[in-house]
Amino acid sequence: MKMEPIKLLLVDDQDLIRESLYIVLDMDPDIQVIGMAENGKKAVECCEAQQPDVVLMDIHMPVMDGVDATKEIKSRWPDTKVIILTTFQEVDFVVGAISAGAEGYLLKAIHPKDLAAGVKWVHQGNTLIPQDIAKILVNELRGNPDDAKDTSFSVSKVNRSGSSASSHYGLSEREFQVLHGIADGLNNKEIAEKLFLSEGTVKNYISNIYSKMDVRDRIQAAKKAQNEGIL
Repeated sequence: MKMEPIKLLLVDDQDLIRESLYIVLDMDPDIQVIGMAENGKKAVECCEAQQPDVVLMDIHMPVMDGVDATKEIKSRWPDTKVIILTTFQEVDFVVGAISAGAEGYLLKAIHPKDLAAGVKWVHQGNTLIPQDIAKILVNELRGNPDDAKDTSFSVSKVNRSGSSASSHYGLSEREFQVLHGIADGLNNKEIAEKLFLSEGTVKNYISNIYSKMDVRDRIQAAKKAQNEGIL
């Protein structure tokens, strides 16, 4: 039995962004864009009238911003999921949205396929905070603004095993996550679904991993990572 499509509300004060998001997301058979709003006040009105499942919410908007709109939506319709669309320059405001109850945070520059995957993930009851945003938020909360501005993510700082071996190869956080998927025996499609990426993006990461680690295939990459304590 086919599930009903996810009812999605798009909220952004820029017409071009709203229309672009509509074109991209409404093409997905699992997503139905039921409305668009240019500010937080309109977003609340749309929620009252149309009861969306998920709201993609901009931060800076006239009349009512995304943080205040999120607070009102979550207080009145707690089952409605809110994903904040943000930029690196706006992460200070994301903290307020977290407190307001938003379930997801994505960068506006995200690949369309990854955006659709993020909407589905949050709709299923999960939370979504990309590693690059999470690092900035952690540094902001710790009072390290200089580190917060550095968007490069050193895996060695957060590797659960405490190993810094991955930094020897210059692997990014995403490459490290893809490497984990390879070591777990996942194929490209499975890795893509797990990390909310497109298969093409995963292939690019794998090519980078092979080059950085000087290996030819998945087996060599997994074996080398395990032997050197990267994973």
